[in-house]
Amino acid sequence: MSIKKKSKKSQLRKHDPFFERESERYGTPLPSREFILQVLEEQGIPISETKLRKLLDITPTETEFFNRRLAAMIRAGQIMRNRKGDICVIEKLELIRGTVQGHSDGYGFLITDNGGPDLYLSAKEMHKVLDGDRVIAREIGVDRRGRSECEIVEVLEHVNTQLIGRFNTECGIFFVVAENKRISQEILIPREATMKAKTGQVVMVQIVQQPDIHTQPIGHVIEILGEYTSPGMEIEIALRTHDLPYEFSSEIEKISAKFPKKVLKKELIKRKDIRHFPFVTIDGETARDFDDAVYCERDGKDYRLYVAIADVSHYVHDADALDKEAYKRGNSVYFPQRVIPMLPEVLSNGLCSLNPHTDRLSMVCEIQLTTNGEYLDYQFYPAVMHSQARLTYNQVAAMLEKPKDTSTKPYTELLPHIQLLYKIYQILQKARKKRGAIDFETIETQMIFNDQDKIEEILPLQRNVAHRLIEECMLAANVCASDFLQKHRHPVLYRIHEGPAPEKLEALRDFLKEFGLQLGGGSEPHAKDYAKVLTKINGRADAQLLQTVMLRSLRQAIYNPENIGHFGLAYETYTHFTSPIRRYPDLLVHRAIKAVLSIDTYSPSVGGWHELGKHCSMTERRADEATRDVESWLKCFYIQDKINDCFDGVISGVTAFGLFVALDQIYVEGLIHISELPSDYFHFDSTKHMLYGERTGKKYRLGDRLHVKLVRVDLETRKIDFVLA
Repeated sequence: MSIKKKSKKSQLRKHDPFFERESERYGTPLPSREFILQVLEEQGIPISETKLRKLLDITPTETEFFNRRLAAMIRAGQIMRNRKGDICVIEKLELIRGTVQGHSDGYGFLITDNGGPDLYLSAKEMHKVLDGDRVIAREIGVDRRGRSECEIVEVLEHVNTQLIGRFNTECGIFFVVAENKRISQEILIPREATMKAKTGQVVMVQIVQQPDIHTQPIGHVIEILGEYTSPGMEIEIALRTHDLPYEFSSEIEKISAKFPKKVLKKELIKRKDIRHFPFVTIDGETARDFDDAVYCERDGKDYRLYVAIADVSHYVHDADALDKEAYKRGNSVYFPQRVIPMLPEVLSNGLCSLNPHTDRLSMVCEIQLTTNGEYLDYQFYPAVMHSQARLTYNQVAAMLEKPKDTSTKPYTELLPHIQLLYKIYQILQKARKKRGAIDFETIETQMIFNDQDKIEEILPLQRNVAHRLIEECMLAANVCASDFLQKHRHPVLYRIHEGPAPEKLEALRDFLKEFGLQLGGGSEPHAKDYAKVLTKINGRADAQLLQTVMLRSLRQAIYNPENIGHFGLAYETYTHFTSPIRRYPDLLVHRAIKAVLSIDTYSPSVGGWHELGKHCSMTERRADEATRDVESWLKCFYIQDKINDCFDGVISGVTAFGLFVALDQIYVEGLIHISELPSDYFHFDSTKHMLYGERTGKKYRLGDRLHVKLVRVDLETRKIDFVLA
């Protein structure tokens, strides 16, 4: 009898389109998710779990594993149980899976998995969930403002297990207000779980009971960080709010302690010795980890550029503990006055950093360039190099501008090599313009801190010729790395940048027409078309306005294994090779290059290439958001003692609710709410980036100059409010 049943089951399981895949994964293969869905759909109605097990011939010994599979399918939003407990296929119920995005005012939106339009979630629905939760919802119509609205049918996953916020007490009730302003619900804290936190202190909370329609979330205080305005607290908050890994485990510390202090002789085997070349590093004054060093020489009529990059992959191997930690972090995070490194300091500032007068292992990209900037040839190889000097951008700019100045005397022997690098820069810059790469002029700022770790002033960061020189050298090496891996058909993460989305392109063209300008290229413009417009507006009074709108029409660059080129840089193929100390994708590129060179074999152990691309793009955005939060808080703190002072500024953003104004000279941005504009009904024109008065005809447009007065600063929400002065 058991033989017959086994035979019957084998026959049934063989109808599973993924039977072989399941057999490879498991000794006793379970029905695949796809086959379970197929059987459920064939039934045409919701069915009980008992009936489903019978249809699939699940034995008692398989029941536990089968239940786990069903639970995973429920979490993934493929199936759900109805009120009777029967199992339903989500797609049959016309339900929508998605991620909740909260708003500080209590309502929220469902960001749908299918890429459809966002759906509105009322404050009542948001009582069931927190920002980021995964849910299944049903569309129920439109709200009063015409937005498509939905209700939550089931919560698939509560993603917030811990959060950071301000501890409060009111009428004997303890609660925490989350720093993440997308979480508007207060977290209730039982009296015995406060850790004796005081009102106003910043605390870390473990959520022990998630919210539902009837109750608020409940949590326990697990860490007291201190007072809100303590020096460095803004960074501690950002680290936890954005879930940034910031401490290395004891395991990583033990591994780090075992690394030698210097490069060992045995590590030089099978490496090209280029220690005689006068390589130099050129970085900012505060840099401590040096990924790259450069050297250039004449090669007959042509030039030979050497870009040496720290050989991180020699020390960090695929799937080891260091690699897993680097993957989790994705990149180093650079806050004002503090760095959260991707790798332990023994590597990031020690063995891997191309420090001066020290032997270092490197991967070299050697490029032969013509005087027209054409790539005649390139090659990659592992090497040992020896940096002759650690130079700053300002030092190199001074050497090029005033080569006979006494301040450059210590580097007299290096000057001819620096001048050759400058020649290479000029050649590559001409090729860049010919290629049609977009070159937006943006203002970066630097915060100068006092002894109390608070901002003393904010200064514009001037990019000089040395910045651009290094940038061109790095671009050249990145292009060669991408081309090398593409030619050898080795999978890798490309740095891709798509052209503008159709709707943004149309809006940009409509905007430019108002200024007598036209963007060429039809429905698929090239970077050259953008570059031509930038050339035309150069020197115009409205150049900053036009450039801002053009920049905002473009998409964000991401990591992806499918090469579609880089629109902004006008490259057909591009990747990141030059910063493996601080970017995980660069480390992957190094491993891929070594695999092609037969130095090592490599295919990622953590997920597939698409998963790696999504993860690295996410960690990059996460770092940007965290640093933006910290800078916003510091700017609020900096300007809070200037209430009622007046400033000149420029409109940096126009929305339906008001105008964002960026102040001159101090580089702080705040809002003039629409209610603070002169008495009129103002309407928002998104195409023209403008608010215009219905009665007065008064217009406020992106790029217009205003004289404003500071009236309010809120440190908690990081909001700065202006009125017209």
